[in-house]
Amino acid sequence: MVTPVQAANNVQPIVVDSGPAPQSFVTVNEAFVTVTVCVPGSTTECQAIDHVLVDTGSFGLRLLSSAGGGELNPSLLPNEPDSKGNPLYECLVFLDGFVWGNVATADITMAGEKASSAPVQVIIPSSSPAVPNSCSSKTTGPNEGNSLKALGANGVLGVGLLQRDCGPACTTQPPPDAAYYDCSSSPCTATTATLPQQVTNPVFLFATDNNGVLIQLPAVPNGGSLNVPGSLIFGIGTQSNNGLGSANVYVVPDSGNNFLSIIATFNGTSYPQSFIDSGSNGIFFLNSSINGVPATCSGQNSSWYCPTTSPDNLTATNQGQNAQGGGVGSAVPVNFAIENANNLFSNNGGTDKAFSTLGGPSCSSGGSGCDFDWGLAFFFGRNVFTAIDNMNTPAGLGPYYAY
Repeated sequence: MVTPVQAANNVQPIVVDSGPAPQSFVTVNEAFVTVTVCVPGSTTECQAIDHVLVDTGSFGLRLLSSAGGGELNPSLLPNEPDSKGNPLYECLVFLDGFVWGNVATADITMAGEKASSAPVQVIIPSSSPAVPNSCSSKTTGPNEGNSLKALGANGVLGVGLLQRDCGPACTTQPPPDAAYYDCSSSPCTATTATLPQQVTNPVFLFATDNNGVLIQLPAVPNGGSLNVPGSLIFGIGTQSNNGLGSANVYVVPDSGNNFLSIIATFNGTSYPQSFIDSGSNGIFFLNSSINGVPATCSGQNSSWYCPTTSPDNLTATNQGQNAQGGGVGSAVPVNFAIENANNLFSNNGGTDKAFSTLGGPSCSSGGSGCDFDWGLAFFFGRNVFTAIDNMNTPAGLGPYYAY
């Protein structure tokens, strides 16, 4: 059960609603926040950007420029220079696509918290400068920064498990592809980026309440709800409203093959690269031949499950794991249900946007990718904590999830 918190200096309201994209584009199970960005040091050159997606699966703030249909005026924020003094660009690959754009600096304010001179990504369309092939070839998904419809939000607020989006790997030669680029000539070439230059989780830059976040959303009934308000609460164990209480802690490795993953077990089989991600809008797990969910939907909803018995009540377990050979945590049961997505999307004339029972396959066949992605559907009715790596918390150093 989730008890709503009172407004405080570390509480930023969030909402699950239809989003900012054109009405012809269906947005479901996306939690949005309003973020204020200012020219560093200024209190007047500022913009409040609404409908920024809250994402525990990425790290750092990324804002869609007005050129791509978003709200941010890209000329507002000064560019972050690369080692040659040229504007630094970045490619970030998500599970379902990528975004491209320059790195800028901004003062970021949410609730009573401020991240000063934070590196952020300004998401731009692909034309100028052109997206390098070493970026676009890393995914079969589209460039999600080409339009507001493609991204489905005015930006992405990455408040996940890491301080920065690349870390030491991007500070040394040879630099990795699909990361940072110098675009002083064409095509753009991969370049290094120091830790202070990299797009940074803004929570890590707060003066206080900077060791992680708590996402709090109320339970929603089977069948879904229209608009659901919630809270993004900064800090873990730093104030009276963000204590872990009785939450189970799921430690994740910050290196190795199971980087930032927990172990989900279903029908006796373990899936060690599973994760909890508010930026995914359903529970994506396995496929019909593995999990026994009778069918996926047809037509435009083919990425979702449409079980003939709805709801289809299921059970898995989650447990943490440690990359340094420290073993795994206790397996804790997770009861969840999947409903027919065609029915969900037509309920109340198609106006419902929040669903705790929405799910789809994570892979087409056995093997790589057949893991659990506990997306936003998992968050309803739970207090879900995300602890940042190497930051002290009452449960020890991050990174870990807790709920």
